Amino acid sequence: MAAAYRRLLLLRRIPHPQFQPAAATYCLSPTAAAAAALVKPSSPSAAERIETPLSTLRPGFTSDSNFKYGWHCKLGSSVGAVLIGQAAFFLGLSNGYAFAQEDSVSPAATSEQAEVNATGLQRIEDGSVVSNEHTVKWRIFTDNGRDFFQKRQLDKAEKLFQAALLEAKEGFGLRDPHVASALNNLAEFYRLKQEYEKAELLYLEAIEILEESFGSDDIRVGTALHSLGMCYHLQHKFAQAQTCYERALKIEGRVMGVGHPEYASTMYLLAKVLSVQGKRRGAESLTEESIRILEEAGLGESPTCIQRMRYLSTELIKSKRFTEAEIWQRKILHTLELSKGWDSLHTAHAAEVLSLTLQALEKFKESEELLERSLATKKKVLPEEKHQEPCFLEVHLVQYILDHNLLAVTLVHLARLSLHKIASDLKNANSNVATYYLSRAQQHSNDSIRITEAILNSSTDQNKLESTSTTDGEKIAATAILLQALDVVGLTDIMAKHVLAPGVQDYRSIEDALHKCISLYSEPDTRRFVTKAVRQDYLRCLRVLIETVDFTQQTTELQDLLGEARKIIEELGGESNRK
Repeated sequence: MAAAYRRLLLLRRIPHPQFQPAAATYCLSPTAAAAAALVKPSSPSAAERIETPLSTLRPGFTSDSNFKYGWHCKLGSSVGAVLIGQAAFFLGLSNGYAFAQEDSVSPAATSEQAEVNATGLQRIEDGSVVSNEHTVKWRIFTDNGRDFFQKRQLDKAEKLFQAALLEAKEGFGLRDPHVASALNNLAEFYRLKQEYEKAELLYLEAIEILEESFGSDDIRVGTALHSLGMCYHLQHKFAQAQTCYERALKIEGRVMGVGHPEYASTMYLLAKVLSVQGKRRGAESLTEESIRILEEAGLGESPTCIQRMRYLSTELIKSKRFTEAEIWQRKILHTLELSKGWDSLHTAHAAEVLSLTLQALEKFKESEELLERSLATKKKVLPEEKHQEPCFLEVHLVQYILDHNLLAVTLVHLARLSLHKIASDLKNANSNVATYYLSRAQQHSNDSIRITEAILNSSTDQNKLESTSTTDGEKIAATAILLQALDVVGLTDIMAKHVLAPGVQDYRSIEDALHKCISLYSEPDTRRFVTKAVRQDYLRCLRVLIETVDFTQQTTELQDLLGEARKIIEELGGESNRK
């Protein structure tokens, strides 16, 4: 009786997508996706993002002491977002190497790192740079260092940036702005290499020289402070990052004006730093103001503006202010409908995010309409599914994984929505209606399982991609979606027992789900994901499947599976305690 009561409570607590524990946060290799990340809403500094602007000016390595904008890196057009609850796996393909993302900061789960992108360093034409014989060498070293960095020949790149710094010191003196520029370039190199302590010291020295040369309120000092702030931000030194951003904001406002997009960029980063320190209201105000600045500058439809609106809505969801989040998400969807139309993955993604918020507000009909439309868009836009025979050519494998992860996650959302529609009025649930929605939940979850298993099998058998970390990121996304689908299998079974006529339960679906879940732990290729990257999702899935079983109706095979599942839970709990 006690077990039945616990299962009934579990049924009434079907986890809403808004609060679904998502896999931890990842940053994938930039060789495959400049903006690839798995973001969970509980992470205080995570910003949900749909794309990176194709023409955003990046901070980069400069060849003059004015800290000019670096080179551009245009991203490829293939970008996808895989949603689990309000978390997202952002997957994309890039034609080039990206050195930074848009102006957001998002922690990377496996290394607790983050990637920051903000605007580059402003070039000021004031005639302060004096050319001599060292200038040519300095520029050649810098340009070649940049090229080697793009080719990922990091040792050569580092030596060239160090040589450029030495050339600047020999040619212009230790406290010359040329040296500050070379210091900044080397600092950028270490920051992008995630060697933040080295970068921090170089930034500090560069700022000191700039202040001596131009004064503490010069724009070059402001942009160098901006870069140092990002470096602190990435190290989770939030108080120091806040100080740098506030100083940079003051300088940028005075020189550029408070309506300049660069000013808004620093304001947005400051907002994110405030948010992780628990200063939510101040962060929300700054984010709204940064959005207003972009809109007044005619950039209201830009990916940058949309990304900030998405971040703001995510912050509101963390505070369970779903009605306010809905307003921003509708604005995002409306903007994308006008600018991209419905034949766009970005529009489909926005519709999916809004649908989850509507579920939290129990607006199930509109939520279902948006999910169905999103699924229809994906089926129309994405290449036709190859079912059992995906293309395993090296160049096509990543795209196959991306495309079908996008389909699989929408199917999981539709399956959960079917259960929510029954659970919202459990007392008055009609058996015919319940049967219909249970059948839909089962079908959608089965389809999602089939797709994600095909992805995991194909990526395991055809490990030909250059970047192992990129392949891992896509596998992690597929694994997390698979776990969510298996979780739905258990919840569907629980729901069926309580709303349909009682009888002897058929545990074949649960046995199959448990077997699949345990296999993820048994296989070395996926074990490392479920023990680290998606551990919370994995443990939750096991517990839901165990709770599903009536202990008076266990078969021998099911008893063995339950024993293995409990052993895994104990082992993972032990690992957690040792960390």
